[in-house]
Amino acid sequence: MPTPTGEFKREFKLLDSTMVVIGSMIGSGIFIVSADIARTVGSPGWLLLVWLITGILTVSAALSYGELAGMMPQAGGQYVYLREAYSPLVGFLYGWTLFLVIQTGSIAAVAVAFAKFTAVLIPWFSEEHVLASAGRFKFSAAQLLAVGSIAALTGVNLLGVHQGKIIQNVFTAAKTAALLGLIAIGAWLGRNHAAIAANLSSFWPPAWTHLAENGTVSFLEPLSGLGIAAAVGVAMVGSLFASDGWNNITFIAGEVENPRRSIPLSLALGCGVVTLLYVLANVVYLLALPLAGSPEGLDVMERGVQFAANDRVGTAAASMILGAPAAALMAVLIMISTFGCNNGMILTGARAYYAMAQDGLFFKRAGGLNRNAVPGAALILQGIWACLLCLSGTYGDLLDYVVFAVLVFYGLTVAGIFVLRARRPEAERPYRAFLYPWLPLAYVAAVAAICVDLLIFKPVYTWPGLGIVLSGIPVYFLWKRSERRGGSPANVEGL
Repeated sequence: MPTPTGEFKREFKLLDSTMVVIGSMIGSGIFIVSADIARTVGSPGWLLLVWLITGILTVSAALSYGELAGMMPQAGGQYVYLREAYSPLVGFLYGWTLFLVIQTGSIAAVAVAFAKFTAVLIPWFSEEHVLASAGRFKFSAAQLLAVGSIAALTGVNLLGVHQGKIIQNVFTAAKTAALLGLIAIGAWLGRNHAAIAANLSSFWPPAWTHLAENGTVSFLEPLSGLGIAAAVGVAMVGSLFASDGWNNITFIAGEVENPRRSIPLSLALGCGVVTLLYVLANVVYLLALPLAGSPEGLDVMERGVQFAANDRVGTAAASMILGAPAAALMAVLIMISTFGCNNGMILTGARAYYAMAQDGLFFKRAGGLNRNAVPGAALILQGIWACLLCLSGTYGDLLDYVVFAVLVFYGLTVAGIFVLRARRPEAERPYRAFLYPWLPLAYVAAVAAICVDLLIFKPVYTWPGLGIVLSGIPVYFLWKRSERRGGSPANVEGL
């Protein structure tokens, strides 16, 4: 690899930036997580409300992040905001978790989802097709394709930001158009009168369907009062995860043309568009399928939204609308969606590690640009770790653990607006947070409430997530000590 030289190229205009926001958000989640939400809240009205609340929170955060993006239009995004608002340690803990699990684990999960849906069309890529095994370790054709897709997208992004931008725009436009088409066809042709009648007859009464380890219904818990609030908080884990990725545009601020204007606008536009698409997609699900169902159901109607096969609600709804071709068409749509989503995450994530390396808090080589003006070493390191997570099979558990941590960092970042207004009142703010201080304050309060809810009702996932974040503390001091000695741990000068 050539000696890192030069500067970032500002190639992302407003449309390109908005495509990064939309493309990084829409993966496979919208086609899957509604099943778990439906089991947790138990009614069509509350299902839609969970998605709507998620959208409001996401847009609120995006409108708040715009102020920080305008203040600090440089590579690194959220890592930089946390560093400047609090301390280098807080920024590092975010970057550490981002590299260890958040970004790379998401890349691995989305790559495996791409492989799973490719297997619908090409069965050779099935997870059951084991190519090699050694003890408990098994290497499947699905893992081969997942790793191959990460390697291919990393390779394209090594060629330059222009190439990565083209892929992002093409795949985001394609999946947005396809999702819009599915919504339009579903609203026009997919109205199932039996499903609509069933959903309207029990539109609001909530109930939590608890499952036994074998997937059967353990018991049905009617909800009221605080029980509803608790269930909504737990249910939102899925919708928030499906809506995540919007902050990725902040990582590439150094490559955005007029970032002080384009990043705040792209955040608002992108999150608004995705929120609308997600709510409408769930309306279509409820037009085609009853929400309530049984895991022993013999067809898609009997299984309903709650127990769609493998939680693939999108495929179940499409089968009611389109018939036999639905599985193949949905597989193509999700392949396009996941491939474009991964390109966005691969392109943007490396810029955060670049900023960390510039601060002496990551491998030194990751802080340079290759001859194509992209952080080549950071891209390679990210790709290698994401591939290892694919092969380990642990990425799913790790992502479950860090959903809580992701929310904590989002809350801290928005709270950072208050900190920076007090500490740096003279700083240039071409965009100021919408409805400040009330909207940012409401967002921080809502995130805090969800986090407390998860600590109580999902302790198996939340506490390990905190452990992953806190494991970065000794690493931070190790890096700082090494920096004082004139190096960095495990220096990767050879990359």
